[in-house]
Amino acid sequence: MSAVPGLETFTRLGFAARGALYVMVGYLAIEAGRNTSSAGALKTLADSGPGKLALFVIALGLLAYGAWRCAEAALDLEGAGRGAKGAVKRIGGALSGVVHVGLGLLAAGLMFGIGSGGAGGGSGGEEAATARLLALPGGEMLVRLLALAFIGGGLAQGWSAYRLKFLKQLDGRAANKAWVKWSGRLGYVARGVVFVLVGVFLWQAAAAGDPQQAGDTGEALAALGGWQRTVVAAGLMLFGVFSIVQAVYRRITDPQVLARLGSRAGAAMRAPHGMGSAR
Repeated sequence: MSAVPGLETFTRLGFAARGALYVMVGYLAIEAGRNTSSAGALKTLADSGPGKLALFVIALGLLAYGAWRCAEAALDLEGAGRGAKGAVKRIGGALSGVVHVGLGLLAAGLMFGIGSGGAGGGSGGEEAATARLLALPGGEMLVRLLALAFIGGGLAQGWSAYRLKFLKQLDGRAANKAWVKWSGRLGYVARGVVFVLVGVFLWQAAAAGDPQQAGDTGEALAALGGWQRTVVAAGLMLFGVFSIVQAVYRRITDPQVLARLGSRAGAAMRAPHGMGSAR
């Protein structure tokens, strides 16, 4: 990462952009009674005057963040390893990268009035994607697998919250602060609840063969009633706050992993020279 000028800075901007979107999603649910997703939050920004500039910054950040997650998965920048557990983690990272690149492209498009069909938080995108999957051979199984991935991801978020595993990626100056621990812990729990609910929606859509039963974050919030929705929405806001902390204090890459990658690259560059000398 450090070999690419400015990419780490834009990745940190991506963490901040992700945080701002989560804060918006939670705020809209609590204060405005609107259950929406990150895409819906972007559309809300597009409908406001000052939001255009914010969309430009967010688009840059999300694209860089998505690119980093994809590179992280491909090059194992976090040192997840090549075993089954590491492979699952890296696949999840790649999927997250693709999603955030998509959000970045959406934000860029909204700047120019593309895809600005209202600021609602409906799950039209999820329904369309689910419909395309169901139309494929073995589509029902694919949707069920995706549902299990979301449910597993949600449970993993809860486990991370319980074990405070997310603090290992932060600078000690932030990791040792109680408010950082609790914003992350409660935020990951809330995010886990949303992931599980989205997974349940997908499972129901596969079982019924009905893509309209799929849903996003907005649908998950809508499925929660009263105080439960308020608590989860507040947790999403806290996750947004924690993401902003990550923007400043997160370790973007593991130095040991970078050193290992550097040694491999050096060996690869020396190999043709060495072979030529042997001849």
